[in-house]
Amino acid sequence: MKITRIETFLVPPRWLFVRIETDEGAVGWGEASLEGRSETVRTAVEQLAEVLLGQDPLRIQDHWQVMMKGSFYRGGPVLSSAVSGLDQALWDIAGKIAGLPVHTLLGGPVRDRIRMYGWVGGDEPNEIADAISERLEQGLTAVKMNASGRFARIANNRDIDGIIGRVVAAREVLGDTGDVGVDFHGRITMPNARRIIPELEPMRPMFVEEPTTPENSHLLGQLTQGTSIPIATGERLYSRNEFLPVLQAGISIAQPDLSHAAGISEVHRIASLAEIFDAQLAPHCPLGPIALASCLQIGFAVPNYFIQEQSIGIHYNQDGEVLDYLADTTVFDIRDGFIERLQAPGLGIDIDEAAVRKADERGHAWRGPVWRHTDGSFAEW
Repeated sequence: MKITRIETFLVPPRWLFVRIETDEGAVGWGEASLEGRSETVRTAVEQLAEVLLGQDPLRIQDHWQVMMKGSFYRGGPVLSSAVSGLDQALWDIAGKIAGLPVHTLLGGPVRDRIRMYGWVGGDEPNEIADAISERLEQGLTAVKMNASGRFARIANNRDIDGIIGRVVAAREVLGDTGDVGVDFHGRITMPNARRIIPELEPMRPMFVEEPTTPENSHLLGQLTQGTSIPIATGERLYSRNEFLPVLQAGISIAQPDLSHAAGISEVHRIASLAEIFDAQLAPHCPLGPIALASCLQIGFAVPNYFIQEQSIGIHYNQDGEVLDYLADTTVFDIRDGFIERLQAPGLGIDIDEAAVRKADERGHAWRGPVWRHTDGSFAEW
């Protein structure tokens, strides 16, 4: 069996799908989405296709080595995202050929269902309450909210109180059994984080996410040692090498992105690394159906899997929705806060190829906003 064709599809709202076809008719799908840079990743996939075409699709780990290390210059989000999509597609093919879901190929299931959460905004207290109520009606029992929008380098009391007030409002809706994660999104400087995190302690959030930018990960130990709130990070880390120092700094939850961190192969290894530090895995995934399915396949196979993000019904899904690209949407049904174990071969989903090809005709050119502080200087988004 040989790889004969590799295609990419730029589908709304901001995703990049990858399709690998073999000479025996087996087809695998992956997702190489890199928000704001998907066109660049598309070119990277086309370049990597040069080393895959004509090769045996089942030599997944060898292909991963060549794609990640075959060039003298390595790493970074563009290369790792391109490899992610191709790696997912190769695992999808392997599972379909074997007639087994990917989690079985990874050693078999360790759980029957995975708890899910969704994003709910984070601007006004009354909006938070309404958004959480909608998520609870969707079947979720956990949510994540932004701590703030644009945030001053050294915040005033009103801004800090605003964050605390919104988390209090979230806790009131969720009660004692629901959970809320608070995403700092790298927007909040270390001086602000030191002031805000202790004040969140009484609300007992599920975690505080990305309390500093990834380039300042060396500062995380100052936060993890000063709070009982689990600290989470990792959506902008792309390898186990990059996860090692933040795990050593004491984070509780690792959040690799299956479409950024070099795919199923590398995230499976990141999970094992995290287990050594008694850290849980909760992959970042405000993305499409293929990325979500890949996350779930990892989740069913690794013991230290905590919870899974998903973007069904998220605010930015205006031109394309997760379920739009599935022939069977029931695989992602959420019941009592959980998705049941995927049973079908490969990634466990059936992609609606006609819908994908039609969406690619529209394409997208999604870009993240550029924010500025009141003095005109650049602000983290």
